[in-house]
Amino acid sequence: MVTFIGEYTSKIDDKGRMVFPAPLKGMLPPGSDMRFVIKKDLFEPCLQMYTLEEWEHTSAEVKSKLNFFNRQHAIFWREYMRDRDVVEPDAKLGRITVSRKLLDAIGVTKEVVFSGNDFKIEIWAKEEFEKNRIPNEDYIAIAESLSDK
Repeated sequence: MVTFIGEYTSKIDDKGRMVFPAPLKGMLPPGSDMRFVIKKDLFEPCLQMYTLEEWEHTSAEVKSKLNFFNRQHAIFWREYMRDRDVVEPDAKLGRITVSRKLLDAIGVTKEVVFSGNDFKIEIWAKEEFEKNRIPNEDYIAIAESLSDK
């Protein structure tokens, strides 16, 4: 499995193209599949970007918890699978194209931040990424609450 680390800014053009950061690309093993699945985050105003391998693993884990004879589970799965982009950086410039629908869902205008988040990459509108940081005191409080477990 790949671990993604770091934060990188990229400009976006009118067609929704942006350069996939070379340092993140460099974290992939040589010769690995360069396809990614991008979806809207369930809780935050950002996109989640998974390697195809990680997407298959994550989706299989979600799917294993569902009973497709249960209507709510079937409805959830259908919604879970909607609005996904499969992208692959082009060989020449390393650009990816994200659908306008997904970019609009997170409020992207001119720049995005690719944020390595271990097994996935988050893509944020630059302004939202800066606003979303929690105060250090809150971060410390969460860390302390986790240490009790």
